[in-house]
Amino acid sequence: MDGVRTPVPDRDTYLARWSALHGGYDPLGGLWLVRAWLTLVHRVASPLAAHRVPPSAVTAAGVAVTALALPAAAAGGHWPLLAVLMMLLGGVADSLDGAVAVLTDRASAWGYLLDSVADRCGDLLYLVALWYAGAPGGLLVAAGCALGLLEYTRARGGNAGFGQIGVVTVGERPTRLIVAAFGLAGAGIVPGLAGFAGTVAAGATFAVCAVGLGQLLTTLHAALSNEPPPRN
Repeated sequence: MDGVRTPVPDRDTYLARWSALHGGYDPLGGLWLVRAWLTLVHRVASPLAAHRVPPSAVTAAGVAVTALALPAAAAGGHWPLLAVLMMLLGGVADSLDGAVAVLTDRASAWGYLLDSVADRCGDLLYLVALWYAGAPGGLLVAAGCALGLLEYTRARGGNAGFGQIGVVTVGERPTRLIVAAFGLAGAGIVPGLAGFAGTVAAGATFAVCAVGLGQLLTTLHAALSNEPPPRN
């Protein structure tokens, strides 16, 4: 922050540290898309790490940028296209904060908690943006409940002893971001169909979260059925 640059670990070191924080999943031997994404994140996060930007500042910036999508979505016309841009930038920041923490050796339980809270704020902002676009409130409430139940179940599964990264469902946050972005893009491209586009996106959000919940519960049932309950 004061102009002093610090050495930044190379990509392989970053991937090794990332693996240690994510249940031992090896991105070098895993899905190429994960490896490609993490390589991109490393390149973008490296200048921030070199200038010692705090990971929490990146987290806060991501939420603030995502919040800028709301006035754009509410303005109608072609303005929802700007909302899409703000949401995508916020999504990138959501990945950068963890990368900066890993690169600067500042990953912590507090940072993990702060990132989780920021993620839920982002999810709420996506739904509100779709409401501004014309999606019905009842459907958005249902989508929010399905989303919240999915994330709550994941958190409780972790508390029960399931810490694997291998549970990737169709309802993950990147999917929800893409669905909301498509809905707002449709609203911005064809303003006369904004309500329809928002409704489709809200319904799709509910669907992917409901299916994702089923996938997660199936995996957790198989993994935890024979495990003793955690001590309080």
